[in-house]
Amino acid sequence: MARQLAEQLAGRTEQRVLDVGCGQGTQALRLARAGHFVTGIDSDPVTLGAAQGALAHEPDEVRGRVQLLSGDGHQCGRWFGARSFDVVLCHGVLTYLPDPDPMIASLARLLAPGGILSLVVRNRDALAMRPGAEGDWRAALHAFESDRYYNRLGLSARADRLCDLAVTLSEVSVPLKHWYGVRVFTDNAPDDAAPPVDGRRLAQLLDAEERAGRTDPYRQIAALLHVVGGK
Repeated sequence: MARQLAEQLAGRTEQRVLDVGCGQGTQALRLARAGHFVTGIDSDPVTLGAAQGALAHEPDEVRGRVQLLSGDGHQCGRWFGARSFDVVLCHGVLTYLPDPDPMIASLARLLAPGGILSLVVRNRDALAMRPGAEGDWRAALHAFESDRYYNRLGLSARADRLCDLAVTLSEVSVPLKHWYGVRVFTDNAPDDAAPPVDGRRLAQLLDAEERAGRTDPYRQIAALLHVVGGK
């Protein structure tokens, strides 16, 4: 996903970035290291604390480009004015909302002209893949009929279809610009599986995932969709 974001941000410098649901700060810190100014928001004190801890170990110039706030995307409309950001990330957040459209509309309002909205959601069109690969046929059959599932944290969540997101993005004047698949080959790895120790094999794994994530038909069955809209 970092490679996908880098592709979309190529040629852009010192962008104003809002990371809604920033979690442990993985993308926020990576973008700050690249010279962008990042505001990260998360409602979970544990993950936000982890992000603050990671930020504390960064050089002064990186720390000066990051602001971390406690809250969620619903508060953004009150905190920030229209056209406040060049890039808005909303990764792994919409899956916990009953309807993604109001949040997408709120975030689109914050984008400056030429801005980018980056969404990461569970792929409803591939929702049966994981239970099917595990031989859980009851869950696989259920996945064909419902957008609900339980994630690996044991939480009830919801999946989205690319076609539906494309309609919503068009309606809020941030039409679909590009989309990628995420976790095409590795979604069925056990929760405790460690990445390859050998650096060469890890690089090959990442190359294979990144290639599949931009190539049909592989990206269509990815566990996650990385959807990018442009204003």
